[in-house]
Amino acid sequence: MTGDIKINAEPESNARCKFTVDRPVYPDSSFYFDSKERAQGSPLSERFFQIPGVTGVLISHDRVTVTKSDREDWPVTGRQIGAAIRAHLATGQPAVSDAVRATIPPAAEIQAKIAHILEKEINPMVAAHGGHVSLLGVKGNTVYLKLGGGCQGCGQADVTLKQGIETAIRFAAPEVGDILDSTDHAAGRNPYYTPSAK
Repeated sequence: MTGDIKINAEPESNARCKFTVDRPVYPDSSFYFDSKERAQGSPLSERFFQIPGVTGVLISHDRVTVTKSDREDWPVTGRQIGAAIRAHLATGQPAVSDAVRATIPPAAEIQAKIAHILEKEINPMVAAHGGHVSLLGVKGNTVYLKLGGGCQGCGQADVTLKQGIETAIRFAAPEVGDILDSTDHAAGRNPYYTPSAK
C-alpha cells in the first residue's frame, strides 16, 4: 500500500533536499532531469516538475534529490514531493522511460567529457585553494570522483562538490546521473572528519 511508504526528507540547503524512500524507486540506476522538457515521457519526473519551483531532479535507486528555485519552505514542497512519489509507486510504472535511458552515451564517452572539464575548468579552480579532483571512473552514467590536496578532509568539500564541481559536470555532460565522492575525508595529515577514539 502506498500509504505505508516511508520517506525521509533531509534538506541540504534552501534550494536542495534529499528524499530517501524505504524501497527502490529506480533500482540500481540513476538519472538527472534538469528541465520539464527533459522529463517528458518519464512519469515520476513529470509529476515533480508540476510542483511550483522545481528546477532539477536526481532519481537514484531509493533516493530522490530535488532542487528548487522558489522560497517555499521544504516542509511544504516536501509534502508534494512525497505525494508524487507515492502516487507514482502505486502505478507500477518505471521512474525513467526506456527512451530517456537510451539517450545515455557509452561510459567511455562520458568519462572523456568529464576528464576534459576537470582538466580545463574544475582543477584550475580548486587548485587556487590547494585542492585537486581526480576522476576514478564512470560506471554506466555514475561518476566516481576523489578529492585531494586541500579538498581532502575540508569541511566545505560537500558544498564544493554539490555547488561547484557537480554543476560544472552536469553542464558539460547532462546525461550524468549520480556524482559520488569516494574520498576518505578522515585520512590525510589534517582531516576535518576525525574517527572516534576506541
